[in-house]
Amino acid sequence: MRIYERYTQKELDGFGLKGSLPEHVGIIMDGNGRWATKRLMPRPMGHRAGMEALHTIVREAHCLGIKALTVYAFSTENWQRPMQEVNALFGLLTEYFEKEINELDANGVRIVVLGDLSPMPEKVRNAMQKAIEITKDNTGLSFCIALNYGGRNEIVRAVRNIVKAGYKADSIDDKLISENLYTAGLPELDLIIRTAGEQRLSNFLLWQAAYAEFVFTSTLWPDFDPFELRKCIIEFMKRTRRFGKVVE
Repeated sequence: MRIYERYTQKELDGFGLKGSLPEHVGIIMDGNGRWATKRLMPRPMGHRAGMEALHTIVREAHCLGIKALTVYAFSTENWQRPMQEVNALFGLLTEYFEKEINELDANGVRIVVLGDLSPMPEKVRNAMQKAIEITKDNTGLSFCIALNYGGRNEIVRAVRNIVKAGYKADSIDDKLISENLYTAGLPELDLIIRTAGEQRLSNFLLWQAAYAEFVFTSTLWPDFDPFELRKCIIEFMKRTRRFGKVVE
């Protein structure tokens, strides 16, 4: 079992990470299938390589001191893919958490699921619920998995919960909606990274992305490594975030 050591400020400076790091990073992990196709491999092999990349990036996020990392693992639209591929992806997710949970827990990582687990196969649900329970009191990196997740569905769910709770129309504001999203209690989303060259949100964290910075990279997800993550963060740190205000 490996313990993840936080980088010192000297090491961060050496990486070019001088200044305020993003507290919450979201990643749209794209390109597994293309990675496999380029190598004349079945698409599920790309997903397995993507899981290896995920292991590395979770560790790197912890070492950098990022407070929350949200990854887009399976969207509500991904059910339209061939079931052989979907089942292979579910199997990899289950395998990942069964193998990694003790190491994640030992490093203080807290597992959070964004999305509706009820349609998931029982084995996936059990693995995720076990990971959530084991790590619920951890105070390190919040590792959030968007699983059977869609940004529009999340907002609809939040509004329905608010209506069911009996709130009057004039009492509904941004804060109340945010408190009813899956991401309630997490830091504000600072940065969204999308790999593999696509430049769209694909229904990922629509509400939370209001003032997030976007960085797009052509790197396919299985090839996305700590160096690539740091490059994206350096790009983020070059930006001037105005939040609608004038910055002199």
